[in-house]
Amino acid sequence: MHSIIIFASGAGTNADAIIHHFKKTGTAKVVLIVTNKPEAGVLNIAKREEIPFLIINRQSFHETLIIEQMADYKPSLLVLAGFLWKMPESIIAAFPGKIINIHPALLPAYGGKGMFGHHVHDAVIHSGEKESGITIHYVNEHYDEGNIIVQARCAVTTQDSPDTLANRIHKLEHFYFPRAIEFLLGQME
Repeated sequence: MHSIIIFASGAGTNADAIIHHFKKTGTAKVVLIVTNKPEAGVLNIAKREEIPFLIINRQSFHETLIIEQMADYKPSLLVLAGFLWKMPESIIAAFPGKIINIHPALLPAYGGKGMFGHHVHDAVIHSGEKESGITIHYVNEHYDEGNIIVQARCAVTTQDSPDTLANRIHKLEHFYFPRAIEFLLGQME
């Protein structure tokens, strides 16, 4: 069975969708949740699902100890599900080709530092875009520049607010992210 480590900074809705997907399929298991926020909602999910978790700060994130701790879990993938910090190059080097992220827009547009959540949706709406979506991509040393794995699209209407667009984007994330992970894990067998 494949092992997955999830990194999340917020409520953890994507983490929850991934956990439940693999509880149904039995092809993988979330073995650790890492967060940079002691008050993050994803910790409630970790506790409810009895998944070990690790709360990190900027210093511990850049130390080799975190690499050793993660390596003990023998992860097939590190999954960034709403994690807002840039991955240190040491972690990228330790897990080459095994770190993926989800972005709430169609990269390469609306990516980069500071482009997350409502900031992205607000920029998409104010630019007059007719569609938006999600991008699941590999992580490299630059924000949102890793090779694209899959994109899914949705319409942007003239009536949209960042909240209404976010709701449609979340539906895409919750459907496609677990399935993209499952596909990638299947390629590793």
